[in-house]
Amino acid sequence: MSETAVRRSDPESWLLRAWEEGTHPVLAAGLSAFAVAYRAALVARDRLYGLGLLRSGRLPCPVISIGNLTVGGSGKTPLVELAALTLSELGAVPAIVSRGYRRATRGTQVVADRHGVRLGPRAAGDEPVLLAERLPGTPVVVGENRYEAGRIAVERLGASAIVLDDGFQNRTIAKDVEVLAVSGRSPWGNGRLFPAGPLREPLGELRRAHLIVVTNGGEGAGGTEVARTLERQECTAPVLTASYRVLGVQDAEGGERLEPGALAGRRLVGFAGLASPRGFRETLAAMGVTVADFVEFPDHHWYAPEDLDALTRQAQRARAEGLITTEKDAVRLRDLTLPRRPLWVVSVRMTLESGQAEWRGALKRALGASLAQK
Repeated sequence: MSETAVRRSDPESWLLRAWEEGTHPVLAAGLSAFAVAYRAALVARDRLYGLGLLRSGRLPCPVISIGNLTVGGSGKTPLVELAALTLSELGAVPAIVSRGYRRATRGTQVVADRHGVRLGPRAAGDEPVLLAERLPGTPVVVGENRYEAGRIAVERLGASAIVLDDGFQNRTIAKDVEVLAVSGRSPWGNGRLFPAGPLREPLGELRRAHLIVVTNGGEGAGGTEVARTLERQECTAPVLTASYRVLGVQDAEGGERLEPGALAGRRLVGFAGLASPRGFRETLAAMGVTVADFVEFPDHHWYAPEDLDALTRQAQRARAEGLITTEKDAVRLRDLTLPRRPLWVVSVRMTLESGQAEWRGALKRALGASLAQK
């Protein structure tokens, strides 16, 4: 069990606390005013697409979009991996298209082709590189313009299907299947539009989804709240549930992957730079790890030597024998000299607990419709 946790103090964390705990009335009023402006921008964009002044590009292959309705972690990237694996099983050649959040490059970049990974985390972003390494031979392309990135994946890299990461709000590319990931812990937050709340779009946009995948506790109260909201919004998409399965743990410097229970009873300091680190803490508890302290960093945080020095001191103070983090965080540690204390990396995969037939059927129909059009 965890003894303490070090809270983040970045602006993103301040917003999260404001949504969950409330804030000063003046600040709340300011956030509400910005939310009104944000809603107006969404309406204006939709009107431009409706008038044909902006257009969505259509690729000559099915596009499977994985997205969410809120800011923060809901399991999008693991679902992207699952979609790519399913498409491969169905005989397609999938490619992953992503924006490449917080990468150092601009424009469209090929992160990986069918022969290997071509870019590092700084140039590509942590999640695209992690996906490329976990899916050897799967092309991965990043770009601000998802249509252009998808076109390159098809024409240059031989893709016959596109998996679009974080694509629910993207209108530059026409999509065949909209998969919406929803966190079962807090499906809609405080129910308000950004920045007054975590909603990226109004709840009425749920009706665009073809599949709803409830992650992180879809069987409990969160799942019930999702079902009620879908009914109110007249959303008829099938609701699936999914959870993380620990594949194993490995020393950050390499070596054999150990079974998930190999660290049971070990006293470690956990750390993560995730949108929702609570899930990782729960994973550690399920593995039987004694979490002496837990340090939260901003989402997609690029670690510096002083961060590792501080973590080492934290482990010393907590009388912990080592550190433990996520696979995504480990990608952002690669340029650094690792501490002498053991540093363990946990590898997980998203698995469907219900709705496997609906998931596979939706992707299979998209592939079939694409073949029929040719």
